[in-house]
Amino acid sequence: MEERGKVVCMAKLAEQAERYDDMVDFMKKLARMDVDMNAEERHLFSVGFKNTIGARRASWRILSSLEQKVTAGEQASRMINVYRKKVEDELRVICNEILSIIAIHCLPLANTGENIVFFYKMKGDYYRYLAEFSTETEKKSAADQSLMAYQHAMVVASTELSPAHPIRLGLALNFSVFFYEIMNCHERACQVAKQAFDEATNEINSAGVEGYNDSILMMELLKDNLALWTSELNEGETAKDNDIDMEG
Repeated sequence: MEERGKVVCMAKLAEQAERYDDMVDFMKKLARMDVDMNAEERHLFSVGFKNTIGARRASWRILSSLEQKVTAGEQASRMINVYRKKVEDELRVICNEILSIIAIHCLPLANTGENIVFFYKMKGDYYRYLAEFSTETEKKSAADQSLMAYQHAMVVASTELSPAHPIRLGLALNFSVFFYEIMNCHERACQVAKQAFDEATNEINSAGVEGYNDSILMMELLKDNLALWTSELNEGETAKDNDIDMEG
């Protein structure tokens, strides 16, 4: 079996064993072969990093919530603060590593609309993750980079992918989350989500639902977010992240 095939097989084995750090190592090795990834390889690449960083994002949110419930300056507050910063350091390392890999090994080799949109979307996602816990100039820089990546992906998607393509819908979903969670542009978030939902609905109504299972999943998530955000805008509450990565 050729080296590329071996690496992919080991990544799938690591996924089945839920050893996501190993999975990431295998997919980093594949990316550094400088190959234009196919759909299966993109899926493995995204899933590995998503699971590795997902647990740490959840930990950061829990620690941040706990920190808000204790009195600043107390021993408990200081301990939580130190632990939260440790998690932030881990998040920063992972995000910067994948952003470097995407910039050096993935985007330069991407030669299809699907791959270009997919990797620019990932770039936007991981800069967004950096912006979630960063402050001041670091937060602004990450948010600016995330916005540019999402915007570029949207431009390519609008010409290369159909409105009901699952990667285009996943991009719209995450871009709308970016506007709501990072930029606090709640109306813009709803506009992005609604436009994507409406355009996909028109296409599916014309073509029929057969073959659109992944797209329908994305549309349901967009619809759920729209309902949640509209309700929270009316009630003045804080939105909840319903982010997803589509590995199509």
